[in-house]
Amino acid sequence: MTHAADLPAWAAWIVALLLLFGAGITLIGSIGLLRLRGFYQRAHAPTLGTTLGTAFIVAASMLCFSLLQMRPLLHEVLILGFVTITTPVTLMLLVRAALFRDTAEGRIDDVRQSAKRKPRKEDQR
Repeated sequence: MTHAADLPAWAAWIVALLLLFGAGITLIGSIGLLRLRGFYQRAHAPTLGTTLGTAFIVAASMLCFSLLQMRPLLHEVLILGFVTITTPVTLMLLVRAALFRDTAEGRIDDVRQSAKRKPRKEDQR
């Protein structure tokens, strides 16, 4: 196992900030999942939060373990690549399936109206 005490203080601060930014962005995406009204709005926020949050967390991991092992570690780029590719593709497939379902059931006008609807008073807080 690696020894985190061997990590220089400046690197520990950068790693901590990158982890906090990544976790914060992912949390904002998760809150967007809870706060937004319609399915189409809800599907978008976690996708952005996951992709960008993962990028920050992977950058922190790469920096930390590259400095601890005294050599560049790049296998985390595979994780970032898989998440960056699969998350938006999954969003696209889910939204297309929901749009197909709504069109088949004749609810496409409801989808258009929900995009144009003014925010409620509870949403303006």
